[in-house]
Order: sequence, then C-alpha cells, then structure tokens
Amino acid sequence: MSEDKITKTSKIEVNVGTNENNVPVRMMWSAEDGKINNQEAMAMFLSLWDPKDKNTMKIDLWTKDMSVEEMKQFFHQTLLTMADTFQNATGEKNICEDLRDYCYHFAEKMEILPEE
Repeated sequence: MSEDKITKTSKIEVNVGTNENNVPVRMMWSAEDGKINNQEAMAMFLSLWDPKDKNTMKIDLWTKDMSVEEMKQFFHQTLLTMADTFQNATGEKNICEDLRDYCYHFAEKMEILPEE
C-alpha cells in the first residue's frame, strides 16, 4: 500500500429508500467535491477492490421503476465507460477496442442503437 500522506478526504453518499419488501424505490446521491447534492438515480454499480483478499466487493442496485430499456442503456454505457477506464488505467488499447466492439454488438442485439 502507498505511503502517501492523506491531505484531504472526500465523501460520496448514496441513500436508498426501500419499500416494505426491501426493494429499492428511490436512490439519492451526493458528492461534495462534485457539487452534487441529493441527485436522484435509478441504478448503480459500485465495485471496490479488496487488496487483502484480491477480490471485488460490489453492490448492484436499481429501483423498481427502472424500465428494461433504461437498464439496457445503463449496461451499454457502463460497459463503454469500463473500456475507457481500463485503457486509461493500463494503456491496453487493443483489448479495449475489442471491448468497445463488443459494446456495439451488445447495443445492436439489445436494439438500442440510434436510428440512422
């Protein structure tokens, strides 16, 4: 683990309101540094790397009102973002281009490509 001195901490907060069956019905999030305060969201993927166990800890949530069409778009955009992030973090351009090609295939199969 890095020995860098922490000079600042930032807080990101997600509040999830659930119904009597514990199903998410509303999500609000705030990020002080991003000047976001109680902004509504309908879905989230949170992945954290556990360096001790070398494993991913994750939370996947979506509200009961999120449509299947919105979920398809959310997945597509998240996959594209993952390709960008992986390329920025590793410099692995070729495999990221393959992932972007798959994202196009995904969008085509899910019928979410914009009409030409």
